[in-house]
Amino acid sequence: MKYQSQAVAKLYFIAAIGLFVGQILFGVILGLQYVIGDFLFPTIPFNVARMVHTNLLIVWLLFGFMGASYYLVPEESQREIHSVKLAKWLFWIFLGAGALIILSYLLIPYARLAELTGNSFLPTMGREFLEQPTIGKIGIAVVCTGFLYNIAVTVLSGRKTVINMVLLTGLLGLVVLWLFSFVNPENLVLDKYYWWWVVHLWVEGVWELILGSLLAFVLIKTTGVDREVIEKWLYLIIAMALITGIIGTGHHYFWIGTPHYWLWFGSVFSALEPIPFFMMTLFAFNMVNKRRRDHPNKAATLWALGTGVMAFLGAGVWGFLHTLAPVNYYTHGTQITAAHGHMAFYGAYVMVVLCIISYAMPKMRGRVANSNKAQVVEMWSFWMMTVSMVFITLFLTAAGILQVYLQRMSDAPLPFMVVQEKMEFFYWMREVAGVVFLIGLIVYLVSFFVKGEELPAVATEMKAPAVD
Repeated sequence: MKYQSQAVAKLYFIAAIGLFVGQILFGVILGLQYVIGDFLFPTIPFNVARMVHTNLLIVWLLFGFMGASYYLVPEESQREIHSVKLAKWLFWIFLGAGALIILSYLLIPYARLAELTGNSFLPTMGREFLEQPTIGKIGIAVVCTGFLYNIAVTVLSGRKTVINMVLLTGLLGLVVLWLFSFVNPENLVLDKYYWWWVVHLWVEGVWELILGSLLAFVLIKTTGVDREVIEKWLYLIIAMALITGIIGTGHHYFWIGTPHYWLWFGSVFSALEPIPFFMMTLFAFNMVNKRRRDHPNKAATLWALGTGVMAFLGAGVWGFLHTLAPVNYYTHGTQITAAHGHMAFYGAYVMVVLCIISYAMPKMRGRVANSNKAQVVEMWSFWMMTVSMVFITLFLTAAGILQVYLQRMSDAPLPFMVVQEKMEFFYWMREVAGVVFLIGLIVYLVSFFVKGEELPAVATEMKAPAVD
């Protein structure tokens, strides 16, 4: 670790992994509730478990992005973080606020929670993924703004590279687009129109810039490939991601009452959205093939390669499967959507956060990498989580195809609940795969405590040339 202030990233990484475990536990609970309808009812109803599952996903990924930024930016900027004290204060505020929000979901009826938090003065609650109380949304905005300030001052007063400028742009977009979570028009069409400015433009827009910068940083460190080569790839990837992602928002406007031209815009540009993810896959494998040396942290390299492949499959291929308007007419809101969402989030964002944690945590513990024995355990966790996520996606896809046929394309469409019963086999298989995923995550945690022959505390890494 070159800069003392990088150590603050450890707090964020530990919180991220802890919340990740919570998210998967609630995912397993949800999977059981699909097949055992009264499981944990009324203690944890399905709608509450789903809110907790999705909100934990957002919060732990934000913790991961923040930790990654606090580790990456000092090295790229060649200076300490502007304010370590601010970073620590924001961490505890965010962790405390996040815990309060999750506990409020579990302990207070949602309608009562809206009354207690003054939702009537500025109504923002009740929308998928944005269920947080208004005061909670304000807290998230304050924390993210303070974080952006800390990172921006560090970047702008130090060395400016393509990586930290792309990261800063992504973080700026993250903060600005979150403000649309406060926009809640009474008109349902306008409500959904602006709702997607948060949900879509985060995950298929500015988050992709964050993803690209984190992946580029790890590849520079683990391959020794010239910085200029990696930065050229990064320019191409983010350009395509923004062009296709921003206009591709239109694939959410097909059926909500917007003008018909969105059928064309949404279909055409959404069909192009797999391109940046395919480029990311080529980018990762190309850099590893051109590497000047074998970095001792082979687990981090594996996560980097896996990010490219799984992001392309989940966000690219599975996104394309149901994004064209004539197809989406039948598949919209089915389990095919859930299949795409699971693999896309895992491949694009979960894996890149685990990748940089895998690279950075040993460095913050005074090692160039974990022991070989620990890395073997970590690579087992990689394959357990990744293969189980593939099966989760395949089972949900099969359930979705059956759902579309029986409920929407059949000459005699069946009622919703009748179709759900016929999909029960796939739901059970999805649950089994989810349990395996949870075991894989536990193995990942265990890998950090596995003892083995220590690798050198200091190693000479191939450094890419500096950029003024």
